[in-house]
Formats: sequence, C-alpha cells, structure tokens
Amino acid sequence: MLASSVKLTDLCDFVENPDGSLTRNSPFPDVPPTEQITPGSKELSLSKDIPLNPNNKTFLRLFRPLNSPQNTKLPLIIYFHGGGFVLYSAATLVFHQTCSDMASHFPALVLSVDYRLAPEHRLPAAYEDAMESIKWVQKQVLDINGPSCEPWFKEYLDFSRCFLMGMSAGGNIAYHANLLALNIDIKPLKIIGLILNVPYFSAVTRTESEKRLINDPVLPLAISDRMWALSLPEDTDRDHEYCNPIVGGSLEKNKIKRLPRCFFRGYGGDPLVDKQKELVKMLESRGLDVVARFDEDGFHGVEVFDPAKAKAFYDYVKEFVYTPV
Repeated sequence: MLASSVKLTDLCDFVENPDGSLTRNSPFPDVPPTEQITPGSKELSLSKDIPLNPNNKTFLRLFRPLNSPQNTKLPLIIYFHGGGFVLYSAATLVFHQTCSDMASHFPALVLSVDYRLAPEHRLPAAYEDAMESIKWVQKQVLDINGPSCEPWFKEYLDFSRCFLMGMSAGGNIAYHANLLALNIDIKPLKIIGLILNVPYFSAVTRTESEKRLINDPVLPLAISDRMWALSLPEDTDRDHEYCNPIVGGSLEKNKIKRLPRCFFRGYGGDPLVDKQKELVKMLESRGLDVVARFDEDGFHGVEVFDPAKAKAFYDYVKEFVYTPV
C-alpha cells in the first residue's frame, strides 16, 4: 500500500462514541513485525514485538538493520509515533516503515513504543508508557552481559548513545519523557539527544500559522483542538503544560536547562510551525544546543507522502545522531 493513495483529509478520521471511547478509522493497516526476510521483500530491517505492560496492552517494536556493520555497536532511537494522542500504533504501516527505514539508513537500533491512546487513557498515560519504555531499556542494559538481556541489545547496542524521537504527538511525548527522565536515575543508559519532527504543541492564543492554515487538509484547527480536548486532563485547556511548553514554572525551566542537544524539523505549511519555532527560541534561551531545520516547502507529516522529504529528514537525523558530542 502506498501512502500517496491516501487522502490527506482521512488522516484524522475518528468518531466519538456515547461511552467516551473512539471508533478509529485509520487509512493505514496495521502490519506484523518482520522477523525474517521473505523472498522479494524490500525490507531492509528485521523487527520483533516485545510486551511492555500486559495490563495496559502496550508493547515495543524493536528494529535492527538487516546488514548491521561488523563489530560495531549502534545507537538506540526510542521512537514515539504520531496521531494526536488518539490515533495509530507502533504497528501502523507508515510508522513501521519509518522505523524500518531509519534503522537501516542511520544505521541504528530503533525501539518504537506502542503507548495508550486518549480519550480512553488521557495524558499523562502516554508519558507514563514512555517512561516505562525507558526503564525497560535501562533494565536490559543493567543485565547487558546476563541471560535476561534482549539479544539484539547484547549484540548491537551502544547504551551510551540513546536518543528520544517522535513525530507530531510523538514529538510531544519524546519532549515530556525526556523532562521526566531527568527526575530518575537511568544509569548506565545515557540519553544524549532529543529529535522532534513536526512536534505537536499549541496554546489557547492562536499563532499566525494556525490562523493562516485554519483549514489545513492534514491538520485543520477544529480537529487539532478536538484532539487536545480528548487528550488533556479533564477541566484543563490548551495552556496546560502538556500542550503549551512555554508556560512552565521555575522548576520546569530549571529542568529544561538539563535537556540534551535537540533537533527540530518543521515546515511552513504546517499550522503548528510557529509554536515549534517558539519552542526552539525558548530552548535556545535556556542555553541548549538546538539544531533546527525548517523548510517553507512542506506540510505536517509530509515525509509519509514524499520520499524525497523523507530521505532529506533521515539524512539530517543521521548527521545529528552521528555528530560526536
């Protein structure tokens, strides 16, 4: 199935049910992991599913390049998919393919997190699942030479080079998970970078890009507002810190200074671009090392539909991941 065959207006298709749940109408199928390569397959990475929290029905999908470099340890990308906190999963075709492509292109191990969705599980549920995934990685690293360590980690992982990464709502999750990870001891795991692709942030006050692109076909403002209403804690608005990172108190600001170097990707045709640029300026004002790549040409999630944009993005991220700190 080609993403180009999907209508942009179908990306955020859901129906609210009387019991408060959603009926989700994804234009993309879910696909199984690629545990072995079949003849004629174009997959360049192997993947496997690992239970995270059976009670929450969450899991991890781990990718490794099919042709891993000999005697070379690889960085780890912990990845969070997009979907406005209410849609999709780590098994959704486009996110499976993105992680598979990144694992082979960088190369790296990529751990895609299947987190709980709102409104059945409002924020901070997704952040809690993100933290659980980080602690799971730490547990593997602590037993890196023992019998219970994930075999691909034992063979390929450089645990001193871990990155948190996300697209859209996944970028929001990566950002908040990194802030939360500052509160706990995750040694010997080291998170050395934060990679945010068109991260999903907003506020009560409209930005110019939100006003200009109010009827954007991918992320119309009314749908974006509705997804926030379904995702944020009840009786809050878009100036809650989960949505508007500019409003954090002094404690939050002190934590922000401790974040690792950051990479941002954004596009002029994305209603969220002005808020993303605000966040870049705020992080830079706190003294962070920020690499920002904003193109006027492009829209929210354009890499799903445009292979050239996807390759440019992967090249940028590869450079960021492999730049010595």
